Amino acid sequence: MKLVVFGLTVTSSWGNGHATLWRGLIRALVRRGCRVVFFERDVPWYAEHRDLTEIEGAEIVLYSEWAEIAPRARHETRGADAAVVTSYCPDAVAAADLIADEAPGCGVFYDMDTGVTLARLAAGEQVPYLPPEGLGGFDLVLSYTGGRALEALCDDLGARRVAPLYGHVDPEVHRPSAADARFACDLSYLGTYAADRQPGVEALFLEPARLRRDRRFVLGGAGYPQAFPWTDNVWFVRHLPPADHPSFFSSSRLTLNVTRPDMAAMGWCPSGRLFEAAACGCPVLSDRFPGLEDFFEPGREVLVADTTEEALAALDRSPEELAAIGRAARERTLGEHTSDRRAQELLDLLGESRPAYAAPDLQQAVGA
Repeated sequence: MKLVVFGLTVTSSWGNGHATLWRGLIRALVRRGCRVVFFERDVPWYAEHRDLTEIEGAEIVLYSEWAEIAPRARHETRGADAAVVTSYCPDAVAAADLIADEAPGCGVFYDMDTGVTLARLAAGEQVPYLPPEGLGGFDLVLSYTGGRALEALCDDLGARRVAPLYGHVDPEVHRPSAADARFACDLSYLGTYAADRQPGVEALFLEPARLRRDRRFVLGGAGYPQAFPWTDNVWFVRHLPPADHPSFFSSSRLTLNVTRPDMAAMGWCPSGRLFEAAACGCPVLSDRFPGLEDFFEPGREVLVADTTEEALAALDRSPEELAAIGRAARERTLGEHTSDRRAQELLDLLGESRPAYAAPDLQQAVGA
């Protein structure tokens, strides 16, 4: 099978969660004998932080302007079994038009930011990566989140066939590793700065740091402002490439997952970081969202907190308790949440003729 992808980025993990997910998915597809061609607009902020240049068995096409690669894109799409456009692709509308012309019956839209997409739509904003006519022109719409998002993609954007394709992890990249003194801490948090996530970071990370001055906290990510409320026991890593993620998580007694509110409101929205940490055997403390229990069992495979007090209780658990939670989460992840598993789910969806979402039975569509 040949897949053509028009995406945000696969070559740079700086400030986005798309790249790591696509790397794992592409490698898994290639192992299954697929040919993948990924088109990425070469923008300065990703070029300055590029941490991947090639994936064996796949082809990455970098370009400056759409007109520059339109003939190549047309040629590749014409011979594709599936042509995928992702959210935040800067040329998503042009790519969607090309797919409709050159590969009818093969068009896929993958919204990797579904909660954000639907929230912007509800606020009356123009969403530049959505075709003006909505998503009805695609044969399959994939969503990074399940729950009510699946229904909304049909009702609000005219999608005809919808299925979740959740986050995942490549266990060859993310696995237990030797601890690194730079990242050694009692609680870590790895994530790009987002204003809407800040209340959760405040309650579950910064306030515990203020109340546990004898503990060490490490935060990693891009985009944090000068006015961010640092404390003396919080260490900051500006950007952490994927190659350092295993040592980051393996050096943490506990790591935090905070969900963007727009995603949490829809439910069934596990972040890629949650799976990465679990694959490294690091116990995870997560905020609560509907459907979390379909991915990890609260109390046994993940700890859940709504308040600072609950975060402190998790932080105060014994090393033995935390280690047991980390082991259980890793076992669940390797069994159900790998890139290989998602690649097979994708291929199964591409090979199906039956609808992946039926409005009267939402619960079947949202299950993990």
